[in-house]
Amino acid sequence: MMTESIIEIRDLCKSFGDHDVLKGIDLSVRRGEVVCIIGSSGSGKSTMLRCINLLETPTSGDIIFEGNSILEKNVKLGNYRTKVGMVFQQFNLFDNMTVLKNCTVGQIKVLGKKRAEAEKTALEFLEKVGMAQYRNAMPRQLSGGQKQRVAIARTLSMSPDVILFDEPTSALDPEMVGEVLEVMKKLADAGFTMIVVTHEMQFAREVSDRVIFMDQGVIAEEGSPEEIFTSPKNPRTCEFLARVLN
Repeated sequence: MMTESIIEIRDLCKSFGDHDVLKGIDLSVRRGEVVCIIGSSGSGKSTMLRCINLLETPTSGDIIFEGNSILEKNVKLGNYRTKVGMVFQQFNLFDNMTVLKNCTVGQIKVLGKKRAEAEKTALEFLEKVGMAQYRNAMPRQLSGGQKQRVAIARTLSMSPDVILFDEPTSALDPEMVGEVLEVMKKLADAGFTMIVVTHEMQFAREVSDRVIFMDQGVIAEEGSPEEIFTSPKNPRTCEFLARVLN
């Protein structure tokens, strides 16, 4: 079983000053698994994701990717981030570039692809997320849902092994949420390894293989969607779900 783990988090701690945000997280994610992380704001969910992508440097602990620690001095951050892609809450598109260019710039600069090859890959993924017809549009011409779909296509264009989603729908108008979740559902069906921080309980319930409930910087409970949503053991999980599901 161990060989299947693509990411392993061991005793991960993160403090900002004297505020401990993560307090000894242990988590192992298998290739092809969809893991949804739920919990109240401030429970450490996004910080954990940002540590996995090294946007935040862990205070202590270790993160193992495909058998190697990513916290070693010699790890090439750019290479690692192509393998572990991230989709942000606020899309993070380049406003001065067309949709197509947003999806090719990383391939050309980081992966060293030729423009034609990068464009071919980008268009394939824009097609997948239903955005190919907007290839020449600028981000400001798009709705939030469209921007997020482009951001997902951009991440996919780098052919990552794992995709991290940091509350990908929380900046969207309610009617846009469905279109983004639909794309994510397709990725899950296609076998992508995904770690998703989300407030969308229905999505977590239907799409994930495993649900992690975080509370005050620790993993308070984890299990199958069935276990977490129908018979949670931890009183904090019960309390949280009662609040968000009603």
